[in-house]
Amino acid sequence: MEITERTVQQLQQKLAQLKQEVQKVIVGQEAIVEEILVALLAGGHCLLEGVPGLAKTLMVRTLSQALDLSFRRIQFTPDLMPTDIIGTEILEEDHATGKRFFKFNRGPLFANIILADEINRTPPKTQSALLEAMQEFEITYGGQTYVLDRPFFILATQNPIEQAGTYPLPEAQLDRFLLYIKIGYPGAEEETAILSSTTGNRKVTVMPVLGATEIQQLQQLVREVSIDTDLIQYVATLIRATRPDTTTVPYVKEWVRWGAGPRAGQALILTAKARALFKGRYAATMEDLHAMAYPVLRHRVLMNFKADAEHISADDVTKELLKTIPRLQSPL
Repeated sequence: MEITERTVQQLQQKLAQLKQEVQKVIVGQEAIVEEILVALLAGGHCLLEGVPGLAKTLMVRTLSQALDLSFRRIQFTPDLMPTDIIGTEILEEDHATGKRFFKFNRGPLFANIILADEINRTPPKTQSALLEAMQEFEITYGGQTYVLDRPFFILATQNPIEQAGTYPLPEAQLDRFLLYIKIGYPGAEEETAILSSTTGNRKVTVMPVLGATEIQQLQQLVREVSIDTDLIQYVATLIRATRPDTTTVPYVKEWVRWGAGPRAGQALILTAKARALFKGRYAATMEDLHAMAYPVLRHRVLMNFKADAEHISADDVTKELLKTIPRLQSPL
């Protein structure tokens, strides 16, 4: 598909309408909504983290209402089994012949948008059932492969403060999430607006704006957004700088146990392209890379014990690298 100004303008108008529909319900949190939409455009999945009461679930549900797509919510619990989300075979009988046969009964994972609510409350056995779906967009059961409908978008939520009865996501699963988005408390004006809008009898109707075909067109357009070769080299340098064994940045050597892999570079370039398209531009810029670096790297840079003790986070490392890398003259 060739990017034309008319096509981009039409789809961008739909994107602006989509954001407006979401903000009918979600007060503020513009940066968070934008990052979620960027992940959708880039064809990846999101992990949302925030304390209870910050409208994580409401945000995902509202987005699903603004998209003309199928939506399923899965409440992850300690007793949830892989077959509860993938599906299972059931024994049926052909009333005409009397013969019995097994039929695969599809689980809630067969939808366009999946809300994986409190994903860290289910054991790793069930968490791992999502891996094939997230990476390959298909599910294998009983030797049979079932292709998932596209677009396929998983938005998982987790609570960072309550650790009892939770199972931290393994690094391999975290890496499958394109973005790791942290949701903070609203500002003073936003909080006042939230209290005002949610304690009355005002009813809001969210209208669907984009369908599956248009979203797939947008995802294809993202791939065609240009990015300068120097910026690709910058991304390679940045990603390699997160690794203690290849970096020349002392800050990384002191605090980081394990750096980001090539998938992080792919994610950073794709999300930068998606953000550029979202902003109405035909090419990704350094501003786009810097804006997306935090949600791309915060779950792919693993801190050591010393960093944990000193409360040094992956975001701190990213901030340091974004200040340092432009001053380096050669790839690391």
